[in-house]
Amino acid sequence: MTAALCSAQEIGALRGRVQARVDAAYEQLDALYKHLHANPELSYHEVKTSARLASELRQQGLEVTEKVGGHGVVAVLKNGAGPTVLVRADMDALPVKEQTGLPYASRVTTTDDKGQEVNVMHACGHDVHMTCMVGVARVLGELKEFWRGTLVLIGQPAEERVGGAKKMLADGLFTRFPKPNYCLALHVGADIPAGSVGYTEGFALANSDSVDIVVRGLGGHGAMPNKAKDPVVLAAQIVLALQTIVSREIEPTEPAVVTVGSIHGGTKHNIIPDEVRLQLTVRSYTDAVREQTLAAIERIARGQALAAGIPEDRLPTVTVAPEGAKATYNDPALSQRMARVFAKWLGADKVLKRKATMGAEDFGLYGRTEDKIPILMFWLGSVDAKRWQESQRGGAPLPALHSPLYHPQPEPTIKTGVLTMTAAVLELMGKR
Repeated sequence: MTAALCSAQEIGALRGRVQARVDAAYEQLDALYKHLHANPELSYHEVKTSARLASELRQQGLEVTEKVGGHGVVAVLKNGAGPTVLVRADMDALPVKEQTGLPYASRVTTTDDKGQEVNVMHACGHDVHMTCMVGVARVLGELKEFWRGTLVLIGQPAEERVGGAKKMLADGLFTRFPKPNYCLALHVGADIPAGSVGYTEGFALANSDSVDIVVRGLGGHGAMPNKAKDPVVLAAQIVLALQTIVSREIEPTEPAVVTVGSIHGGTKHNIIPDEVRLQLTVRSYTDAVREQTLAAIERIARGQALAAGIPEDRLPTVTVAPEGAKATYNDPALSQRMARVFAKWLGADKVLKRKATMGAEDFGLYGRTEDKIPILMFWLGSVDAKRWQESQRGGAPLPALHSPLYHPQPEPTIKTGVLTMTAAVLELMGKR
């Protein structure tokens, strides 16, 4: 009997034991998922969500600390000498009105930080992420004979506003608690069939910056534009000129996006306003391209204004919001290692190599500290297989993440998430 065959047999036996425990836990996990889905909370307001997650993890025997970096939860399970592996699940939901029609759909409304009443929905699958993490805690707690080391499970707040990871790190995540050798996370994929997973080596998600430009002019009568400095025309010129950043300034092999998502100015047909406001989203992978792009935006806004004869004291203001995401860079060696593990546990046809996207996350911060910890976020298929096949054949498009119509298929999505994340931890901490 070859070593490879023996290894395959051992993996098969271990997979069977894990699967049996996942199946046994599923009824409770499904109930937890539906509770979380029906009771979402916005970023920085995850009071009940974090308390429920902390309670669930305590029930699995982990040592739990609450209110880390706000509403963050840190749970630790020690099992002898060995590596430390951190698994992250995000907890917050979005200001979206759910339209799925599910019996457990969210009907929550709340007041946001601006004092506006909004609907709330788990439109990005964070309820699945938390449920899977609780399942992983339960399974690994029941299979301690197969691994050695320290498991750190964290419930992270405010991912949707890309502030939670930064706050947890600032509050001592890597100093007050065991410092990980590896950081792992999963994220539902809205275009991957349930029962499958996807992975991306290297850059997987982008830097994301929100930029506000206030284009200032000199207001006047619409019938006498010669006596004014029209910020509407200037704003239009700036919008067009911004398109040359990616096409003419960034190295063609380097991905970047500059999108003007909002433009507002003026009150009436015949009034030239004093100002026009632009809102931009800027995406990139490398820090160098990010800095180059942001500098070009400011230069173009200023240059176009000077060309239009705007005085120095009325030049545009360009503000980069402090809540910006850093690119998520999946360690290539770790990505390849886990892809092999997932193929053994699920079958090679269920493991999909994915292209990077310009979406953003704050999970990447865990790999950007001075420790340079290897990280990996992989994609968890969540779409009913028949719906996915129909869309591939040209049928109705699948709702994207953040859509009011998006909803994962709980089974087998949750089971696959628990199985693959458990497999990943056992690969890193398994007894040799």
